[in-house]
Amino acid sequence: MIVRTRAHARIALIGNPSDGYYGKTIACTIRNFSAQVTLWESPTLELVPHPRNDPTKFESLENLKAIAERDGYYGGLRLLFATCKKFKDFCDEKGIVLPERNFTITYETDIPRQVGLGGSSAIVTAAFKALMQFYGLDETHIPRPIQPNIILSVERDELGIAAGLQDRVAQVYDTLVYMDFSRHFMEQWGHGLYKVMDKDLLPPLFLAYVNKPSFSGRIHSNLRARYEAGDPIVLRAIEEWRELTDEAREALEQRDYKRLAQLMNRNFDLRREVLGDAALGGENLEMIEIGRNLGAPTKLPGSGGAVIGIFWDEEHFRKLKRAYNERGYACVKVEV
Repeated sequence: MIVRTRAHARIALIGNPSDGYYGKTIACTIRNFSAQVTLWESPTLELVPHPRNDPTKFESLENLKAIAERDGYYGGLRLLFATCKKFKDFCDEKGIVLPERNFTITYETDIPRQVGLGGSSAIVTAAFKALMQFYGLDETHIPRPIQPNIILSVERDELGIAAGLQDRVAQVYDTLVYMDFSRHFMEQWGHGLYKVMDKDLLPPLFLAYVNKPSFSGRIHSNLRARYEAGDPIVLRAIEEWRELTDEAREALEQRDYKRLAQLMNRNFDLRREVLGDAALGGENLEMIEIGRNLGAPTKLPGSGGAVIGIFWDEEHFRKLKRAYNERGYACVKVEV
């Protein structure tokens, strides 16, 4: 028995980063990049390290140093390890009896690392889907709205990675989703209100990202502490991100892309006001500036290292792509 599952990269259209703070967002997965997990039955349970993302052999000490500086110390192996453990925890807690079968699990990913496109959560989501298929589980065993909670707990609870539900919801539903994480929904149901939207409502989008990223998590660095301390600036921003999300949903449904453009720009501008330029970093600000100087509404789709924006026609996209490439950034059309 061989199981192959896939989870795609994620972009947040509006509302981020309020998902971890009882906010609202609209996000979707994109086909440009994905993570794939392959799992098959075997005599013992084995997690196979990825030759590139989980290296244990190096050409030299200098090579080891360069890889550590480029990619950090954490690949995908720990994600597989933690996913398997959390999957078993959940099944034990809910009284789901799993067949006595072992497996070997491997992963592949082409999602650019550390640019805020949900690369880690894609590996976890694909692995979680594979485990469900391998053990014959479906949504009657683990309801779809609950699955993102378990996937989030893999990174947040097991590995101590700061994250919110948005990425996992988008990757579990694998389309354009409106998400309301209001406190009363979370406390009453244990999950947010998730509504699938027609992906054809989206305007043409581009994605630009850095080729040599630094750690993407830095933008979240003090937001949690300020929120928990009741910082009025942060609380007001979260409320405005919620409002922007509802307005953007209405603009999408009416195909009012000029209004959507204003809301996307405001989403980033508010983030800049709250976090400051030092936290955002020069590359993120430069990518925003390039897009906006060419008339494209531009914002962060995640925690940093990439930007998304609207392009109005093919000539506009060519100008954007040329401008980003000239400054050393990659630029592609988004395939939703």
